[in-house]
Parts: sequence; structure tokens; C-alpha cells
Amino acid sequence: MGTYTCCLCFTRRFRSAEVQPPADVRAAFEAHTEGATHMNADQLRRFLNEAQGEATPDDADRIIEQTIQLRPRQPFLAILSKPALTVEDFYNYLFSEDLNPPVRSQVHQDMTAPLSHYYIYTGHNSYLTGNQLSSDCSDVPIIKALQDGVRVIELDMWPNSTKDDIDILHGRTLTSPVELIKCLRSIKEYAFTASPYPVIITLEDHLTPDLQAKVAQMVVETFGDMLYYPESESSNEFPSPEALKERIIISTKPPKEYLEAKNDKENNCDTQDVNESDDEAWGKEVPDVQTELESADKSSPPEYKSLITIRAGKPKGDLSDALKVDPDKLRRLSLSEKELAKAAASHGLDLVRFTQRNLLRIYPKGTRVNSSNYNPFVGWIHGAQMVAFNMQGYGRSLWLMHGFYKVNGGCGYVKKPEFLLKNEPNDGNFDPKAKFPVKKTLKVKVYMGDGWRVDFNQTHFDSYSPPDFYTRLGIAGVPSDTTMKKTKAIEDNWIPVWDEEFIFPLTVPELALLRIEVHEHDKSGKDDFAGQTCLPVSELRQGFRSVPLFDRKGMKFKSVRLLMRFEFE
Repeated sequence: MGTYTCCLCFTRRFRSAEVQPPADVRAAFEAHTEGATHMNADQLRRFLNEAQGEATPDDADRIIEQTIQLRPRQPFLAILSKPALTVEDFYNYLFSEDLNPPVRSQVHQDMTAPLSHYYIYTGHNSYLTGNQLSSDCSDVPIIKALQDGVRVIELDMWPNSTKDDIDILHGRTLTSPVELIKCLRSIKEYAFTASPYPVIITLEDHLTPDLQAKVAQMVVETFGDMLYYPESESSNEFPSPEALKERIIISTKPPKEYLEAKNDKENNCDTQDVNESDDEAWGKEVPDVQTELESADKSSPPEYKSLITIRAGKPKGDLSDALKVDPDKLRRLSLSEKELAKAAASHGLDLVRFTQRNLLRIYPKGTRVNSSNYNPFVGWIHGAQMVAFNMQGYGRSLWLMHGFYKVNGGCGYVKKPEFLLKNEPNDGNFDPKAKFPVKKTLKVKVYMGDGWRVDFNQTHFDSYSPPDFYTRLGIAGVPSDTTMKKTKAIEDNWIPVWDEEFIFPLTVPELALLRIEVHEHDKSGKDDFAGQTCLPVSELRQGFRSVPLFDRKGMKFKSVRLLMRFEFE
């Protein structure tokens, strides 16, 4: 008796949608061409000025030339004729990220104010490749951070196993060390690849005086003229980012202050956070603290102390005292996210006043051993310049950080709003707890998306049918502005057309981010991630814009993008 094989074959349904310009795009084209079939340079110039808010739309001819090059093939007669855009060309231009991005890409803010007037892109434990307990230490994440525009690199310094050199590692953990000199050389090589503005190295110092002297020698020999030395120990204000272009700055506790803090910790170890970034509670064994204290003034190398441009410290005793502004001294104060939450509840106005002249650094609480992050807005709204993040801790908090530092051309320095800089008498300073009236209204229209069919395998979202995409969008900012909404899901289509509008009243638009996420609806389980981005509201360009999306780690997809429109009232 013969045998046979029965093969069940499934036919996958993939809709081959013909991409059509949205009705609003067609209407804008017709309004500016007065019914003609092509848009010339003068008409495009008028569109850029009236609909897109471009003050000096002088590049209309260039846009037309570059848009025509996007055509799959150009008829011979079209090449000979005077360049002009069809409605399809016009749509392709609007949907091109290169030609029509959603935010400005140039440095445009005043860069001549003191450092304390800027938010500064800040990393936490910049040498870690993964979690806080057992991942490798390396210069690779330092290089990546600098390439991404991070301006503050944190290094934790410890004696190596033979006590004759310096390792960088997370103390009292299983993290494997990397040599300090390797980190310094990588910082020198990559410091200004993404931005010309200063790189600040925050050193967590767990060294003996002889090793501090060795650090001073390494730093001077490695950086040479790139290193910025303070002119004097006292100053009324920090230098500006402009004055410190392509310079390296060292920030740490002066030796005596470090040893005093270490002694305080050992006497009060039960009250310390398990991961205090300025004085690691997970530190390696160190020589006797009291012996070092007695000889600190005599043996601490003056050359090491002279390298410290920004003096660091942690609050001692009452927080009100720690936040007092000394007219003759500038400093950097560090608080954990938990300490910040307490300080914000009871000393909000003091925080704002302190950060008008001094630097405030916030770091993740010690229980974030998986390198997760926290809500950065608590720090930002109180004027904290250095909201330190684990740059390898991918997730929504880090997406906010990526979006926030798209401001000012992605240079890593963002000028703080004027309301955080005004030092008014009689408690007239900005009060983060106050409720504010609506200052600006943002209208966002989500037309459509495309590019998944290029960047993803056809079975990535669903094995047997096209995906069902929907968009979540909203505002991240002060609590009264924070909200999330979503579109309907468009079933079985790789090129979803939502055509939905959303309105966001904003009380503090200066600090608001527009959050955008696309997901694929899965009826039988968890929805699939399909892209995200965060855009600073203050940098949004009016009108129709192409919005590229990024993966979970913040890497931009090659093709995935949304067509959106932004309007302000």
C-alpha cells in the first residue's frame, strides 16, 4: 500500500497598498498652486512661509531639485523642462526626514552664560556595560556616550590589586575593572566628535594621596592644553560653555573633603543609600581613614587639588544649610533621586535658588541594580543641571533624556528657561509646586506611517497577516501637562493611515516633550513595539513634518517614519 504526504499551505495576506498623499497635503498643494498641476519655486516659497513658518524660505530651488531626485525614474522631457513639483513630489518632500525634519538641527541658544544656566547631558557610572553589580567595565560605553553628545562622564577611581595603579570600577561589586588611563585616552579621542562644548569628568575618588598624584600626572599628560585649570579657588560664576569650547574639566571632592565625607559615612553607615554615587557604599577596602585625615593637608598632592575646577560635595546635616548660596564660593552638590524627592517636597524654592549659581547633580538610587532610570523632570523643574542617567539603561526614561537633548542642535547643553534663572527678592522665584495657567496649546495631527515593510521581516509582527498599527502620543513634562492618548488601530496594513488630531494645553511648554510611540495590536497577547521618539516642544517646527522613529535603544530606524503636522496656539 503506497504512502503520501499531505502538505497544508497557508497563503499569507499582505495588502499592497497604493500610497496616496493625505487629503490635507493635497489641499495645501492646491491652495498654493491655485489648481495647477505643478508647484514652482515661488509657490513652494509661499507654502514654506505661510504653512511651515519658515521665516527665510530661500532654499525652495534646492528643495525642488533634491525632491525631484527622489523620483524612481525621471522622464527625459521632465529633465529638460523647468523643475517643478507634482503633488506626489510635494508629498515625497514632506515625508522626507532629510529635507523636512521635525526639529531644528543647529546650535541657536546663547552659549555665553555661566555653566549653571544650562542643563548638561550627564552620564552615571559611564564605564559600565550593563547592570550595576556584575557587568564589565570598559571604555566602550564612554565612547558611545560621547558620540551621542553626552557631556558629563563619571569615573569611579580605585587602587588596583597591587595598589600601584588606578582602576575604574563599581566598588564592592563583581564588575571587572578597566584601567583609568584607557578611559582618559578614549575621552581625549572622542570628547568633541559630537559637540565642541566642554566635557566634564566627575571623578569618584577612593585613592590614597600617592595615587592621587599619579592621577594628576595622567590627566595632565593625556589632555595637555585641552585641560581647563581654574584661575582661582573663588569665583562669582562658572565660565560659559562658549569660553570652554573643546576643553576638559575635572569635578570631584578636594582630598580633605573626600576623607571627611568617608569618615562621616563609616560613622553613619546604616543611613546611607546602597549606591551613593559620590561616596560609594560598595567601596573596596581602603587604608585607615583617620590616619589619612591626619595627614591629608601634608601629603595630598597640590597638583591634584589644582586640577579640580568644579568642587563637589554631598549635603551634611540640615538640607537648608547645604542649599545655602555662598556668594564667594561655587560648588556642585549631589543628591540621589530619593533625596531629591524629599528636598523637592520641603525645599523646592531653595533648590531653585541654589541652582541659579551652583550645580546640582542627581543620580539613580542604589536599588536600580539593573541600570534603570528615573523621572528626570523632577530634577529639571528644580533647575538641576546634571540629571545623571545610566546610558545603557534602555527604557522610556532614557527615551525622554534622548528627546530632551535634541534641543539646541544636540550639543549637550540646553539653556534653562528664564523663569529658573530669575533671582527675585521677597520669594519671587519660580515655585515648582505652583499651578500655572495654560501658556501655549499644541495641536498634533498624525496622518500616516511608513517604512516598516522595509526595515522589518514580513512575519515580524504577525505570521499570517499584515500588522495592526496604532500610535500612542502625549506630553511628558510638569505633572499638570503630562498625558498620553492614542489613535485607533489600523488593521492589516503596512502603511497605516490614522488621520487623527490631538490637542495638548501646556502650562510649562519650555520643559515639555512630545512622546510618540507606535505599537502593533496583538489580540492574543502583548502588543508589539514598532518604534518611538521624543521631541522637545520648544524645538518643534510648525507645519507638515516627517518624524523618524527609533528602536528601544535609541537607534534610528533606516526607513520607519510618520507624517505629522504641528500647530501652536
